[in-house]
Amino acid sequence: MSYKTQETELFRKQYDVMKAQSQTWQGTWKELSKFIAPTRGFFEGDSANSGRKIDHRALIDSDPMLAVEVLAAGMMSGLTSPSRSWFELNLSDEEIMKQNGVRRWLYEVKRRMEEVFSRSNIYNTLHSFYQEISVFGTAAFLLEEDADKVISCRSFTAGEYVLGTDSRGNINSFGREFFMTAEQMVEAFGKENLPLSVVGRSETQKTDWFKVMHVIMPNPQADESKIDFAHMPYVSAYFTPQGHLLKRGGYQEFPVIAARWEVKNSSDIYGRGPGWKTLGDVKMLQKMQKAKLVALDKNTNPPMMVSANVQGEVNLLPGGLTRYNGTTDAAIKPAYQVSIDLAALESSIERVKQTIKGQFFADVFLMLSAQNFSHMTATEVAERHQEKMLVLGPVLERLKNELLDPLIERTFNIMFRRGVIPLPPPIVEGEDIKVQYVSMIAQAQKASGMNGIEQGINFISRLAQGNPEVLDKIDFDAAVEEGLDLLGVPPVLLRDEEDTQRIRARRQAVNMAQLSLSEQK
Repeated sequence: MSYKTQETELFRKQYDVMKAQSQTWQGTWKELSKFIAPTRGFFEGDSANSGRKIDHRALIDSDPMLAVEVLAAGMMSGLTSPSRSWFELNLSDEEIMKQNGVRRWLYEVKRRMEEVFSRSNIYNTLHSFYQEISVFGTAAFLLEEDADKVISCRSFTAGEYVLGTDSRGNINSFGREFFMTAEQMVEAFGKENLPLSVVGRSETQKTDWFKVMHVIMPNPQADESKIDFAHMPYVSAYFTPQGHLLKRGGYQEFPVIAARWEVKNSSDIYGRGPGWKTLGDVKMLQKMQKAKLVALDKNTNPPMMVSANVQGEVNLLPGGLTRYNGTTDAAIKPAYQVSIDLAALESSIERVKQTIKGQFFADVFLMLSAQNFSHMTATEVAERHQEKMLVLGPVLERLKNELLDPLIERTFNIMFRRGVIPLPPPIVEGEDIKVQYVSMIAQAQKASGMNGIEQGINFISRLAQGNPEVLDKIDFDAAVEEGLDLLGVPPVLLRDEEDTQRIRARRQAVNMAQLSLSEQK
């Protein structure tokens, strides 16, 4: 039986194309790894399960690494915080949203999704994702179904994977080369699906490493009328570099969540992030720190000139004694004088550090925690916070499309197929669910809309003092719903339209009865 099938050749060809397209990016990724993220990146020549040695000759100052950590932590808390709700579910049809039970069903779905997220490793994965995208400009992870926790994720690092895009620039293909031990391959693929060379090692040398290739791409044989793996929208294949097919599978939706910080050209497959912008500054910082250390070392321990009349070795230790036969010339003296303006050098270094922190938005997140808000009101503090968060607005829009929307959709579909989603009210069937993000950064973007509502209501209230009829122009129910929506208040707190009308009708009946009694008296 020939394992080097035509289909395996198709997967290998797709991988080779994506690999070739990534070659021009590899050089910068390696530099970013060396100078900013030495523990990240996996490139040609790296071996499996080996702790990479950090080049401390190139990486003297750790401030750039700290800036990356601050940005990742800030994005985590500001965009997908595990300690607070960061998304809501709504329907596109607002009239259906008002129907009895719809909001509560959507809230229950959201609550169950949050529970699935908290049980899985998604938040650890997202933290790694933000570190990766801030340095390399592109990040990706695989979101799989899990028998126990519903979903599970596998993170990747730059150089470990390659991507492909469709005609609209959307990422739709993924490939990677990775290593597995013989024992791991038996567990993952079954001994019957392995080449004989691996089978023999699995019994004698279980910890030997073998290269495995994995490709996920649109399925050329996709057929919606069929539900088997071979005809799903996306095909997945594991195979050896020699063409031995290890496993073939499929996905209903693209399982790789891949996002770019920003894309400069429509033809770019990979993105550029803060790391790209600040690489030159980081190199300069390391060079300046090295120059400062050399200058300090020369100032405290300068190179010396020694006379030929010195007997034996020169003792430069404190209190050391060196014998000398001469009478006039100094036996030992500095070769040259080192004059260092330490204050000016430190000032230059600090300016470079501030530039790096600014590019990684570290100043945005740290400024808020370090500032003294004791003299401000709670409203002023919130406005200041929102003002700083708005800087990340453009980034949020791309992450919404390439990270958050696919994450929510993929998780929802997995939960639905596994029966974790509760049955919806009949009126909801066939309706599109709309995701609304209520994270700290998303709230900051909406703050201007909330200010507009407040100013408008205050303006109308002042006019109503002279002419109460102007209040007829305002739909206060709509203002309440829009305002609470901008504030991120869960929709479940709002009563359904039927309940609201019932309460108002009851109140009106009570008022009419009281009016009737007062008239009778």
